[in-house]
Amino acid sequence: MLRLVSSAKPTATSRLAVVVPSCSSRKGRRTFASTSKKQADITLTVDGKEVTVPQGSALIQACEAAGANIPRFCYHDRLAIAGNCRMCLVEVERSPKPVASCAMPAMPGAKVFTNTPLVHEAREGVMEFLLSNHPLDCPICDQGGECDLQDQSMRYGADRTRFHEIAGKRAVEDKDLGPLVKTSMNRCIQCTRCVRFANEVAGVEELGTTGRGNDMQIGMYVEKTMNSELSGNIVDLCPVGALTSKPYAFHARPWELKHTDSVDVMDAVGSNIRVDSRGVQVMRVQPRPNDDVNEEWISDKTRYAYDGLKFQRLTNPLVKQGDRFVNASWEDALSAIASGFSRSGATGDEIKAIAGHLADTESLVALKDLVNKLGSDNVALDHTGGHAAPIHAVDVRSNYLFNSTIPGVEEADAILLVGSNPRHEAAVLNSRIRKSWLHTGLEVGFIGERVDTTYGYDYLGADAKAVADFVAGKGEFAAKFKAAKKPLIIVGSALIEHADGAAVYNALAKFVEANKDRLLTPEWKGFSILQRAASRSAAYDVGFVPSKKASTTKPKFVYLLNADEVDPKSIPQDAFVVYQGHHGDLGAQLADVVLPGAAYTEKSTTWVNTEGRSQLGRAAVPPPGASREDWKIIRAISETIGSPLPYDDVLSLRDRMWEIAPTLVRYDVTESYFLGSCSCWSEDPHCRYRKCQSLGGSFQETNRQLLPDRSHLESICHHGAMHEGLCEG
Repeated sequence: MLRLVSSAKPTATSRLAVVVPSCSSRKGRRTFASTSKKQADITLTVDGKEVTVPQGSALIQACEAAGANIPRFCYHDRLAIAGNCRMCLVEVERSPKPVASCAMPAMPGAKVFTNTPLVHEAREGVMEFLLSNHPLDCPICDQGGECDLQDQSMRYGADRTRFHEIAGKRAVEDKDLGPLVKTSMNRCIQCTRCVRFANEVAGVEELGTTGRGNDMQIGMYVEKTMNSELSGNIVDLCPVGALTSKPYAFHARPWELKHTDSVDVMDAVGSNIRVDSRGVQVMRVQPRPNDDVNEEWISDKTRYAYDGLKFQRLTNPLVKQGDRFVNASWEDALSAIASGFSRSGATGDEIKAIAGHLADTESLVALKDLVNKLGSDNVALDHTGGHAAPIHAVDVRSNYLFNSTIPGVEEADAILLVGSNPRHEAAVLNSRIRKSWLHTGLEVGFIGERVDTTYGYDYLGADAKAVADFVAGKGEFAAKFKAAKKPLIIVGSALIEHADGAAVYNALAKFVEANKDRLLTPEWKGFSILQRAASRSAAYDVGFVPSKKASTTKPKFVYLLNADEVDPKSIPQDAFVVYQGHHGDLGAQLADVVLPGAAYTEKSTTWVNTEGRSQLGRAAVPPPGASREDWKIIRAISETIGSPLPYDDVLSLRDRMWEIAPTLVRYDVTESYFLGSCSCWSEDPHCRYRKCQSLGGSFQETNRQLLPDRSHLESICHHGAMHEGLCEG
């Protein structure tokens, strides 16, 4: 019979589009020890050293606080306690035998010993049993060199064995978990980390254990692939070589790799990653712990998307001749752009720039400066309509940021999701919501198309009426939301792309204003926008948004910066089009000149995540062929067409970013925003928002030196939110 190692009662949410009513989903839940409410501290002694830890802590946590190194295989800080491996045995005074420190709570006045002969002998015995069935695969195992079993057998194991019968070793058939995770189940030591991760964090209660003792196996009762967007994390969790990365299999050894800290761009969370490379190739991507962003998890898209950087890359400039592209030198390509720009006769808003999902902050600033210097305000983003963030009566930057912060979702006791599927749009954020739902009794309401979020929710509907009913206080969930101490509304950025998106957004905004005593306080920001694209927050920060007047002008010269979701019908047939990117996608098919840019693993650039946190991505490998960093290409074009930008190196460009929005270069921090009234601190006497000056904010005028002929004032608040077209006159 399948035995699930889980602390939560299995729910029906593992099936697509089935919603577990929140009133019944609480039954059978057990709060994890790691999530218990804060209690008084206790003091105990570890190896003669007094240490103070919160009551309810495990002995292993107390030992770590005292600086003792406790070996472990099954214990993990972010998973429920299993106590399977017994490797963490310690000696406790008055205890008749060693105890598993991961499963034993710390007691006041206890005396713990981690380095006695009894402890050494116990750990050596445990290691002997673990190795009795473990195959000698180290020379061919992908885990070799970073294997916990290798390290601990060297430190705690014996120098000889009493098991000599090769035929007596256990043999287990490998499981097929899909195209991403490779299994070698003979190496499994039944720590159940993968099972607990799947059940607790990923929310796909498919992995379990069958059998007992020597016959125990890990797998699925019904053979199928693992259906999770977080499945690759079990590779990192596995302490041995039982679960390894299938795309990475037999490609490299850990000691051959160069490690580079960087930032993920597959969604707007900005997960911290480590890019491992050998020579000029990225070999794998792994998570980098950051409790404020992704903890230590990353999505499968983050982990495995690097494989696409090796194929179908643009490595040389291309110029269209007739109906096909031909290779060209950079000089010829830049000359073709200058010639095409001149022939197009584009002036003012007839010059248009469109930025895509993977545009870094430096290139956004450079491209906007270039377009503005040419006299145009016609910039847009490559989703439907190229919309700017909606404006309502809260701080302008809060209109497009995840104001509660990513860790803040765990503090909420009621969450309303509107027009968002966080499981696919921000998988690691979704895991935090699930964690809170499992541990704290979080209530979740959902407005939009039914989806499997991995946690239960109250389904309110999929249209504007559902929002209207919620705002009016109708329904059971509305009552729960009203009673919550820390309610949170999460709005998907895709909402503004819908026909009635603006109306829905404004209705929610009025609700937020009416309930700002609970939703908008100095201690709690209960209104958040979940962006989907890595470039969106930075684009809004620098003002890379369309103005109503400019967007109605028919363009004659179009610049596509990594824009591959642009509507081909929005580009006139007679317009001269330049595409800049690292793959020849849809945007390249529309272009007259194609310029090869660098991918995110090949450039050191700034990325702003959905909560407004600026992070620095670093280059792990050089760009292939003749590819160049995006901002450098834009700088070269500005020289060619006779409007050179005033920066020649990245430091000067970041000085320019500081002028536009200081938050762009304040790395790894988020700022607290005033939510409750507009913070457009413009000094223009005609500005409708001048009343906001009473808040005491600092005013900064920008782009004045670049745009002497502008008919209106372009201003920016000290948070960096650009206010385009808000001023009259």
